[in-house]
Amino acid sequence: MNILLVGSGGREHALAWKIAASPLVTRLVAAPGNPGMAAQCELRDVAATDVEGLVTLAREIAADLVVIGPESAVVAGLADALAAAAIPCFGPSAQAGRLESSKAFTKAFCERYGLPTSAYAVCENAPAAKAALDRFEPPYVIKADGLAAGKGVVIAAERAEAEAAIDDAFGGRFGEAGARVVIEEFLDGEIGSLFALCDGKDSMIFGWAQDHKRAFDGEQGPNTGGMGTYSPAPVFTPELVEQVRQRLVEPAFAGIAADGTPYRGVLFVELMATRHGPKLVEFNVRFGDPECQVLMLRLESDLVPYLVACAAGTLAAMPPPVWRDESAVCVVLAAKGYPDAPAKGGEIRGADADFGADIVVLHAGTTRDAAGTLRAAGGRVLNVCARGPDLRTARDKAYAAVDAIDFPDGFCRRDIGWRAL
Repeated sequence: MNILLVGSGGREHALAWKIAASPLVTRLVAAPGNPGMAAQCELRDVAATDVEGLVTLAREIAADLVVIGPESAVVAGLADALAAAAIPCFGPSAQAGRLESSKAFTKAFCERYGLPTSAYAVCENAPAAKAALDRFEPPYVIKADGLAAGKGVVIAAERAEAEAAIDDAFGGRFGEAGARVVIEEFLDGEIGSLFALCDGKDSMIFGWAQDHKRAFDGEQGPNTGGMGTYSPAPVFTPELVEQVRQRLVEPAFAGIAADGTPYRGVLFVELMATRHGPKLVEFNVRFGDPECQVLMLRLESDLVPYLVACAAGTLAAMPPPVWRDESAVCVVLAAKGYPDAPAKGGEIRGADADFGADIVVLHAGTTRDAAGTLRAAGGRVLNVCARGPDLRTARDKAYAAVDAIDFPDGFCRRDIGWRAL
C-alpha cells in the first residue's frame, strides 16, 4: 500500500513509527512531517490544512489510504475532499468533527442523546459569562469553545481568577476559538483517555491511557496539551471500560450517525471517573497527543488493517487489537516558557542516539537548521517514550533517556505516572 500521513507532531511521528513497521506498506509519505519522521517516511512540504494540496499529493503518490493526524485537518474538511475524490481516508468529516471543534455543540449533543457530562452554560460575551458563574460552585471550569491546542481550559479556584480567564478568552487570547465560552461544573474524580474506532456503523474500543495536563510537577501550573502519559492506567478497570462503551462511546457514534454524519476514524473520549460513573469531559476527533505515543508502543497488532477497515467500512470483520503485556510511558520535553511563550531555536543534542529497542524518541516540535543542527520549533519539542514489564521500569527508562538528551532550553515533569505508582 501507499499511505499518506497528514500532520507534523509527536502523535504523527508515533503513527509513522508504527505504520512503517507494517509489512502491508510499500510507501509512506508524511505531509508536512518533521525531522524525526524522515527516518520512517518521505516528507512533503504540504500543510495539514492545505486541503487542495493534500488531495493533489494523494493523487500524485496513488495513495491507497490517507491517515489524518491533527484535528486542524479534520476541521478544514480534508476527509470530505478526499471522499469527493474517491480516496480512502481514516478520519471523520468536518461535520462529525464538530464533536471537537465546538464544545458548545458537544454539550448540546450530549443533552440530545443522553450522554453523561457536567452541567454547563454557553456564553456569547464576557458580562453574560461572569453572570453565569453565579450558577456554579468553585473551582470554576472556563473553556474556549473552539480549538485551542489543548490550552483553552482554565480551572479557577477563585471567582476573580475565573473572571480574568473569561476576559482573556473574549479579549482574543485564543483568537476565534475564544469568541464563545463554555462554563462547566467541576467534576471530581480521576481523569482518563479512552479511544474507540468506528467505520460509520461498527465500533471497537482501541486502548486507554492517562494524561498529565498541568505544566509542572504535582499538577501545578497552567493547562497544556499534555506533559506526559502512561498506559495501561489502573483507573480503567474492566467495569469502567464497559460503562464508557455503553454510556459514551456507542451513544456518541449512534448520535452522530443519526445527525446524518456517520463517524469514520478514531474518537478520543476524555472522561472523569466519578462516584456516579464515567462522565464526559470532552471528545476529540483524532488520536490523543501524547496518548497515541504510549498506545503505539504497546500495540502488538499491525495498525494498518484497522485504519483501512475504518475507511472501508469493514471494522466488524477485525479481531480485537492485541496489546503487549507491558507498560509504556511518554515524557514530554517542552521548551521553557511553554505553554504561554515557549523559547524557540534552542539547540538539541543526543536525541538521535540509539537508546535500545524499548526506548523511542519522537519529534513533536523540531526543525533542522542549514547546518543540520536539531533545534526546538514548538512548545512541546520531544516525546521520550519507553516500554517495560511494569510502570516503574518503563518510567525509569524514559527518564534515563531524557537525562541523556542535552536540551538546555527544555524542561519536563518528573512525576509522570504518579497516580498509578
